[in-house]
Order: sequence, then structure tokens, then C-alpha cells
Amino acid sequence: MRIILLGAPGAGKGTQAQFISEKTGAIPVSTGKIIRSAVKNGTPAGTIAKRYIDVGRLVPDEIVIEMLKERLKEDDCKDGYILDGFPRNISQALALDKMGIDIDIVIDILVFDSDVVERLCGRRVCDNCGATYHVDAKPSAKGELCELCGGILITREDDKPEIVLERLRVYHAETEPLLRHYNAQIKLRTMRSFPTVEDTAKGVLAILGESAV
Repeated sequence: MRIILLGAPGAGKGTQAQFISEKTGAIPVSTGKIIRSAVKNGTPAGTIAKRYIDVGRLVPDEIVIEMLKERLKEDDCKDGYILDGFPRNISQALALDKMGIDIDIVIDILVFDSDVVERLCGRRVCDNCGATYHVDAKPSAKGELCELCGGILITREDDKPEIVLERLRVYHAETEPLLRHYNAQIKLRTMRSFPTVEDTAKGVLAILGESAV
């Protein structure tokens, strides 16, 4: 299946993509991870992207689309994938159409803005392996160090309070119109995020099960 996960920053799209992958074999494709890798490696596209990320703005469509094109050409995407973080606006959705990609289902995970702020501002990421923790919901047993590799846990620049609020503003302005776009195509399914990751996963998998019937 070719699946799109929509939702505000911090809605848990990446986590749910992993659950879906385990059940269906579809490969999670996160534009966020693609972009962060480019930034970390100092590629030309990554250098440009960093300027936008540091002030809470979205990376320009043309840069994201070129990165995504290269990723979807890889062999592991041939039997299905889950797009996490793309498309974010109508322009990107139309770019998918031009790429000849026929999406099977779009799932929008709803979450309150106040919950997003709490989730993201408390998130900590290993600067070495990328493992994710949360100061309240999922603290590392090693304190400020990663349980997996011992790397230092950091707060991503785009998880700082002022940046999170700006990301939400941009999300509501540019991403929500996608709901109307995919609803018109009869591909949109909407669900509320549950308090636990497991319950949210059950809801997502139930939607996928119904769509496969």
C-alpha cells in the first residue's frame, strides 16, 4: 500500500508509521529524517534547509521534492511505503500526482495544540543514533544519555517552545487544506490520537483493515 500520514508536528506520525510497517511491510519514508540527515551531513540542500528549520519555517517544496524523489527510487520502496511529513501543502500533493504516485489512503491523526507543545518541548533525541525519548513520557534510564548507544540527548532546535508554536501556525495555515483535497478524492480517514501509542496504533490499523476489505 501507498499511505500518507497527516497530523500536526508531534502527532506521532513517525511512531505510527513504524507500527504500520511491522504489520504491512510498507516502508516508512520520513521527509523529516531525510532533511535532518542532509542537514547533519552538510549537503548543499541540507545547508539551505537548515536556514528555514532554525526559524520554524517549512523547507521549500522544490528542495523537499527532489530529496523525496531520490528516496522513492530505492529498492525498499517498490512494494509500498508510508509517507510521514509529506505532503504538507497542496503544491506538494500536486507534485505527487506529477510523479505518477497513486496514494491508496490518507490518515489524519488529530491532536490538540496544547498536547503538541507538551510532547515536542519534552522530547529529547540522541545526537548519535537518533533514538527518541521524552522527559516525562519516556525518559532514558541513563539520564541525559541514550540507552542504546550512550550518545548525548539533545533538544532539537525545532522543538524549542517558540519554534514549536511557529510550526503549529504554519501547519494550520498550509497543511489543513490538504484535508479538503484528499476528502474530495475519497481517500481521507480521520481519527483522534489516543493517550497511548498502542491505542492510537489500534485505531490506525483498524482504518487500514477496513480500507483493504
